[in-house]
Amino acid sequence: MKLPSLLRRTPFRLTLLFLALFAAAASAILAYVYFASAAEARAKAERDVRAETAVLTGIYQARGVDALNEALIDRTLRDSTYLYLLTDAQDGMITGSISVQPIAELEGPSEWITFPFTETDAEGRVTRPQVRGVQMRLSGGETLFVGKSLSDTEAYLARLTQALWGAMGIVLLLGLAGGVLVSRNLERSMGRLNKVATSVQEGDLKARFPVRNSGDELDELGSGLNTMLDRLEASMASIRHAGDAIAHDLRSPLTRMRAKLEVSLIDAEAGKITGVDALQLALDEADNLLKTFNTVLAIARLQAAAGRTPDPQLFDAADLAADMAELYEPASEDKGLEFSAEIERGLMIEANRPFLAQALANVIDNAIKYTPPGGAVMLRARRRSSGEIEFSVTDTGPGVPEADRERVLQRFVRLDNSRTEPGSGLGLSLVGAVLEAHGGRVQLDEGPGEYGGFGPGLRVALVLPPAEAT
Repeated sequence: MKLPSLLRRTPFRLTLLFLALFAAAASAILAYVYFASAAEARAKAERDVRAETAVLTGIYQARGVDALNEALIDRTLRDSTYLYLLTDAQDGMITGSISVQPIAELEGPSEWITFPFTETDAEGRVTRPQVRGVQMRLSGGETLFVGKSLSDTEAYLARLTQALWGAMGIVLLLGLAGGVLVSRNLERSMGRLNKVATSVQEGDLKARFPVRNSGDELDELGSGLNTMLDRLEASMASIRHAGDAIAHDLRSPLTRMRAKLEVSLIDAEAGKITGVDALQLALDEADNLLKTFNTVLAIARLQAAAGRTPDPQLFDAADLAADMAELYEPASEDKGLEFSAEIERGLMIEANRPFLAQALANVIDNAIKYTPPGGAVMLRARRRSSGEIEFSVTDTGPGVPEADRERVLQRFVRLDNSRTEPGSGLGLSLVGAVLEAHGGRVQLDEGPGEYGGFGPGLRVALVLPPAEAT
């Protein structure tokens, strides 16, 4: 037969285990108290008997057997806790409170004995308490027995044992009740957890475990599960958003690609271009579309990171800036631009180097693309007074109007002065997503201003937090 769920809970089993250990410990303590008390009672009885025997033998030695007989009669009438027996040399009874010698054959001058003695208490009940006494041979041949009843000690031990067993029973009952209560409460809490888990399995990502703010383990577990579900919900929302964004963002590039392919087909049929030229145009458009698709996926991945740097590593930002300067200086010179770099050393950051390199490359590429020949592009890497690490790219191109500086960070946004240049409008959008994932920010400001027919230019700053000191 299957036990009720309450009795199968771990807290209830632990309660039973604890109660079993407690019962075993209490039984051991009870046994120790009982035997220690019994031993102490026997030792005290022996001391009392020795003292009484010393007094009686003193009377016998001083005044003889008749004086001893009188003393025994007097003591028997006054104190019922002691038992006496005085017999003559032929073992005939002279006086005493018992009629038979406890030791039939006495070996040696004296011998101790413990035996049960039947008596009647004040309420008329027959009892058999233990008696501890000594039997000895007197100098005149008589035999004297002096013993003491342990009835008072046994009554005390009986009351103590009864009280301890009663207390143990109460503790066991309270422990069982506590185990049932704890198990019931845990069952309710686990039931709420199971309900949340079932709801999540059925697709309800908004289900959460109610936290009571009690600070116990269940609250810690519930808080951890809620945090996990929050992140899971955010990730699923990001995935859905990424899918929707990709479907929406690629609609226009696909439309443009189809239109260009249709024009190419018409031109090929009209003999304006060859079939090879048409295929080459199709390949170029496909490459541009794949590049756009990869960029959109990268932005979606960064946005799904929700402020957490993907695959971070510790490196010197100066090395990255130097690599970018070495890579883009020839391209600037080919276009007739003056390229310069100012790079500080020791700019330690913790970031995803490939993503950050792509962002910086996009900014430098835009600066070279939109700066007319004869202009200048400068790359800087430095530490701000606030401790933040800054990459900045300054050019002498046409710049971006202040009203459009926030808008150009959005996807597929291209200003009127850039319509003639190739591109998809995703470059600065990717830069913004990279900096957001790294806990940084993008700042767009006016460049050096208008001079010699150039300008006003644009300064793009990528600001990142420094690496934490270890």
